[in-house]
Amino acid sequence: MSSPPATDVETSTRARGAGAKLVAVVLGMAALVTVMLCAFALPGVNGGPHDVPIGVAGPDQVTRAAEQKLAGDAWDVTVYDSPEALKSAVGDREIAGGLAASAGGMDVYTATAGGPMAAGALTTVGDGLAARQDVRATVHDLVPFPEDDPRGAGFSSAALPLIFGGVFPAALLGRLFRGRKGLGPRLAGALLFSLVAGAAVAAVLQYGTGSLDGGYRLTALGLSLGVAALSITFVGLEALFGLVGLGLGAAVMMFLGNPLSGLATGPYWLPAGWAALGQALPPGASGSLLRANAFFDGAGAGAPALVLGGWVLLGVVLVLIARGRGPRGADALPTAG
Repeated sequence: MSSPPATDVETSTRARGAGAKLVAVVLGMAALVTVMLCAFALPGVNGGPHDVPIGVAGPDQVTRAAEQKLAGDAWDVTVYDSPEALKSAVGDREIAGGLAASAGGMDVYTATAGGPMAAGALTTVGDGLAARQDVRATVHDLVPFPEDDPRGAGFSSAALPLIFGGVFPAALLGRLFRGRKGLGPRLAGALLFSLVAGAAVAAVLQYGTGSLDGGYRLTALGLSLGVAALSITFVGLEALFGLVGLGLGAAVMMFLGNPLSGLATGPYWLPAGWAALGQALPPGASGSLLRANAFFDGAGAGAPALVLGGWVLLGVVLVLIARGRGPRGADALPTAG
């Protein structure tokens, strides 16, 4: 039995509804592009040294002059008794670098692997101070990138693979293992994938491109924790909120976590609020943990490891909530075939 033809009023209502939906979609996409631009452009525009912890050592007159020169929001200066104490602080990641003055010249101590942009800026400052004293500045890179990748290109490129490595398993596992009974296999699959992916990425960066130093096992475990923080969180979001949750989570990590991660610049090159947000998200915390394990023998690894562990716990909690309420997104997907 055929349905009666639509009246002019019904046709007009449908047209207005379609028009409103089209306007909403266009405005939503424009807002997304704007957010993307802000997330990628603003940190770069406002980038620069912000409270970079550095040390100075040498005669009192010289250290006082250095403190006056470095006063402001760019540098956080600590005076050390000797160049040896300053160098030890750099290796322990208490400071990002430092200046040690003597009668014969100015020694600039940097750690390029800890933050290449801050190391470059500190070198410029050291050259300026040395010129004022009519001496020569000598740069000592205490923690450089490996010789096979002196610019750290492989290291700085790790953020996007980590993010995609979290999204794809969540989407695929949600498709393959549906319903409440599928939540356990999804978690197990995400965990297993994280271990394998962490080992594989560490092997490529350390042995393939020569971008990492340090112990392979520790580096691989840290990368596995970073992948788990993303993949298990995405599994939880997809289990509780469906594809909408997965999409929003991926957007946040892609458009905020990636540009604010500090992988390419180091954590001190963003304004304080941006830097704190970046380090609170898995890409930034993963980068900091990787930096600590690969170049500083684990110094400074505690804080980013705790952040990543918190994200893993959040993902597990979301899955448990979905188990109690009944998963929404996975069951709503059409059955293949």
